[in-house]
Amino acid sequence: MTVPFRSSVMTVKPEWIDYNGHLNMAYYNVLFDEAADQVYPLLGFGPDYHAKTGNTTYTAEFHLTYVRELHVNDPVTVTFQLVDHDAKRFHSYQEIWHQDGWLAACGEAMTLHVDQSGPRVAPMPESIQDNLRAMAQDHASLPRPDRMGASIGIRRR
Repeated sequence: MTVPFRSSVMTVKPEWIDYNGHLNMAYYNVLFDEAADQVYPLLGFGPDYHAKTGNTTYTAEFHLTYVRELHVNDPVTVTFQLVDHDAKRFHSYQEIWHQDGWLAACGEAMTLHVDQSGPRVAPMPESIQDNLRAMAQDHASLPRPDRMGASIGIRRR
């Protein structure tokens, strides 16, 4: 696996463009989510996971930083870095990269494993925890992203 994971090339669609002529803020999340959908089968969360187990994942928190505007038909890829995990959750960091090599946006997520019969946060199956441990080992050599863990607020001097 490439470290960090890099999605297939995705293209900014015309219907995603807002009245300012650039990608509407909601669709940055779509790009992050579509990339996560490419990562999930590697972890064991394939399309049939919910039907077989009654479990799924919920994003509990997501922080997004816009770095540079994207426009219609821009080709992008999205990276995925596993930052941390335990039996019930994982912390990830993603970046949207324009095919020309510049950073467009960063996203940071806390994802929960949920037993939907409760619903309640529940431990992941051991096979998925093994996959997370393997990815964490692969990603351990990556530097901590500079933009990760940022807070929001007006800084007073």
